[in-house]
Amino acid sequence: MMLPSIFGENLFNDWMDFSFPDIEKKLYGKRAGHVMKTDIREKEDSYEIAVDLPGFNKDQVKAELKDGCLIISATKELNKDEKENDGKYIRQERYSGNMSRSFYVGENITEDDIHGKFENGILLLDIPKKDEAKQVEKNRYVTIEG
Repeated sequence: MMLPSIFGENLFNDWMDFSFPDIEKKLYGKRAGHVMKTDIREKEDSYEIAVDLPGFNKDQVKAELKDGCLIISATKELNKDEKENDGKYIRQERYSGNMSRSFYVGENITEDDIHGKFENGILLLDIPKKDEAKQVEKNRYVTIEG
């Protein structure tokens, strides 16, 4: 039998906090379950980003480039029209709402450079390594009178 917690998000986590600290909770606060868990792997000529988005569909996920940043966002709304014929919810923990993360990838990366796919609730992006265009440094001399 499942009972709602009277202590907070999870009865057992509250009891175990003294001996088993919840590292994710310390890093992300009480909304730790709503953060896009991301792995970034550096390869010889690219970076591979894997973002966990369980329960999301491909059309609910968006990736865009803006000012050298890759912005990944996901939106999921609850279906309010759904009738509860088979009982009532005691607890709902599945996420609904908006979330996003951004990563700086450089000004010289374009949308065509990034390859992505969405499988089994995981967004996989492959971003090539590109050297920043080196700017030629101009000598700036201060005029000295005298």
